[in-house]
Amino acid sequence: MTGQLQVNRALFDEVMVPNYAPAGIIPVQGKGSRVWDQQGREYIDFAGGIAVSSLGHCHPALVNALKQQADKLWHLSNVMTNEPALRLAKKLVDATFADKVYFANSGAEANEAAFKLARRYALDKFGTDKDQIISFSKSFHGRTFFTVTVGGQAAYSDGFGPKPGAVLHAEFNNLDSVKALISDKTCAVVLEPIQGEGGIIPATADFIRGVRELCNKHNALLVLDEVQTGVGRTGKLYAYMHYGVTPDILTTAKSLGGGFPVGAMLTTNEIASHLKVGTHGSTYGGNPLACAVAEAVLDTVNTADMMRQVLENEQLFRDELQRINAKYQVFSEVRGQGMLLGAVLNDKFKGRSRDFFLAAAEHGLMALVAGADVVRFAPSLVITGDDIRQGMQRFEQAVQQVVNA
Repeated sequence: MTGQLQVNRALFDEVMVPNYAPAGIIPVQGKGSRVWDQQGREYIDFAGGIAVSSLGHCHPALVNALKQQADKLWHLSNVMTNEPALRLAKKLVDATFADKVYFANSGAEANEAAFKLARRYALDKFGTDKDQIISFSKSFHGRTFFTVTVGGQAAYSDGFGPKPGAVLHAEFNNLDSVKALISDKTCAVVLEPIQGEGGIIPATADFIRGVRELCNKHNALLVLDEVQTGVGRTGKLYAYMHYGVTPDILTTAKSLGGGFPVGAMLTTNEIASHLKVGTHGSTYGGNPLACAVAEAVLDTVNTADMMRQVLENEQLFRDELQRINAKYQVFSEVRGQGMLLGAVLNDKFKGRSRDFFLAAAEHGLMALVAGADVVRFAPSLVITGDDIRQGMQRFEQAVQQVVNA
């Protein structure tokens, strides 16, 4: 190849598998809740890399942790353990219901481990008939073939041949629909405290408590997928802490690494004992580089001041969205908790979330969608009030553009 390589959006179409359709802009630098593209144009980030960049871009604590560990040790494999993994596991155990931690590289891998563990636990304790997993319509648990099958969106799992069996789907927030499916053949019920991809739909307290009681009655494990809700995003370290309900297995990723790939499955001593040596594993899971960064995230996030800031930021977001909606009447409600919010489009603008998303980018704001009817916001937990207000000014321009189009 001769000459300078032109790194632009066209190169994506030339060299990348076309399973994504990224925007035309290519960000090259980030700081806090601001991002700059190749042309130097600035964006305010209300997307957070889909609820990943929990401390924004290039947070000093994370940069420092990465640089320090990069000079020490990157990778060992799980033939040996390492100090950052042990410290992170201890801090997760001390801060949650769990006794044991398994590290992976992503939310999908953490969920894969959780579902395999649930099946193995049931097999060992109750025999081969207890293998059914109950999930929920509109749920999302990852893109491996097992996790995408447990997820309740056929569009993501159809077209790849026969699916893993014994997976049933109930209706979210409808306890009667769970009662109709659950039996002594059920090994686990899997749910998100707030359905993310399904439209930012929070579980009601009565529902999640009712599911816990049904699991107890039928000797089934309650698996909470907190990949998107975890690590402070809802104003508690994990969302289950809002409900007074304790899961048997919890999965976490996204915000845990603040942008560095890492995931974890948390569980109890009794359940963990069924993942004996050799039953599951991950080459990169728990590597020292990822765990050092995640430890810095956890140290920074897991404070009373941070949780208070998340809830204060939520109120500011809601106030600003209410102000915009009073002028333009585009949203029927704002759902979610903390820094995971969804503005639900009313009947007049139903199906047009992507229009708002694209218009926001034109006005220098990075937002998200959660289906065709919901504009999603999942910014940094430490985003400043000024950045929220300026971002909402840009979002208002986007709303005005869509309304007047």
